Amino acid sequence: MSGYPPLELHVPEPSGRPGRETDFSYLKVSPAGAVRRPPVDVRPIETEDIVDLLVRVLDDEGRAVGPWDPGADPGLLRRGLRAMLLTRAFDARMLVAQRQKKISFYMQCLGEEAVGIGQALALEPDDMCFPTYRQQGILVARGYPLVDMMCQLYSNERDPIKGRQLPVMYSSKAHGFYSVAGNLGMGFVQAVGWAMASAIKGDTRIASAWIGDGSTAEADFHNALTFAAVYRAPVILNVVNNQWAISSFQGIAGGEAATFATRGVGNGIASLRVDGNDFLAVLAASRWAAERARRNLGPTLVEWITYRGGAHSTADDPSKYRPADEWKRFPLGDPVERLRRHLALVGAWSDEEHARTLKEVEEEVLAAQREAESHGTLASGHVHDASTMFDDVYKEMPAHLERQRGQAGGTR
Repeated sequence: MSGYPPLELHVPEPSGRPGRETDFSYLKVSPAGAVRRPPVDVRPIETEDIVDLLVRVLDDEGRAVGPWDPGADPGLLRRGLRAMLLTRAFDARMLVAQRQKKISFYMQCLGEEAVGIGQALALEPDDMCFPTYRQQGILVARGYPLVDMMCQLYSNERDPIKGRQLPVMYSSKAHGFYSVAGNLGMGFVQAVGWAMASAIKGDTRIASAWIGDGSTAEADFHNALTFAAVYRAPVILNVVNNQWAISSFQGIAGGEAATFATRGVGNGIASLRVDGNDFLAVLAASRWAAERARRNLGPTLVEWITYRGGAHSTADDPSKYRPADEWKRFPLGDPVERLRRHLALVGAWSDEEHARTLKEVEEEVLAAQREAESHGTLASGHVHDASTMFDDVYKEMPAHLERQRGQAGGTR
């Protein structure tokens, strides 16, 4: 007979459920300006004291404080705010289009706009991003045409990917936006490999990898960390901790026992934990990580603390597993409102300009939508010609595929 009690398993549970307000004390929020800024050439192990803290720049009044203040030009911050407003307007309009059955599927980045856009403005235009399906803000910040994004969603005759990807799985080599993979861990590995190749070729471009908190439980995440650390790949490893995977709390992926940033240090990678709803903190941390990569100092893992304001996708009903008003109560607030408050405080933004910009971005999105829908939508019964499946497969089409295309009704 054993003198020990029966063995038990621990199953993490969120601190809030439908009908019960969330206790956000688990987040470990540091005061703005309280976390030290290590030198860029810091040894990875020397970041172990800050991976449980939270890098923040903006205080509750909207002032930029502390060592991480990037001293950003107000013009750059205004550009970032407009890009966030445009991305949010685009998301809202496309969500409605999906409900109208013009699109089969959609995924918003509501509440997470700062992480993608802030980092995009910290990188060089030719650095390669390996995004998830919630980094559409990178494309917006880099000037990718909204019409092309919408045509991909509608899978119409002007779809740049010719109907070969799910909606929101964008791809643009010219804009440094690697093809989105639904299996998020895959992109993390690809980004590290691309960064290694850039170094092997003696190039100057770095990679930016993105993953969600839920996907850190996949083997690809750990494989990517191993290769990045061993070969000191010039890559930024971004973990977007928006608190929820499709229906499971971030604790299921291991976020309850330790921060995700801790995993970077444990693998020999310099790591930070950053307020992802603080645009200035995103800009500062991204610049810091990018400089490490460019100076051959190795990878940096950044855990961005943010919140998924909407559903996981249009196929998800978050009211089944979290409080309906949870986003409004999230202690790190709304990234758009926080940057707006800061710009107003320094005299670089006004209520009048905000109202005017909201109208401008809404008109821009509506104009793009009219143009995109003129090329067809799911509701209009648009179907790609079956012969297009043979395009872009071989440089020179083999004879047997030529025959098959002819049998499929293709005439080209």
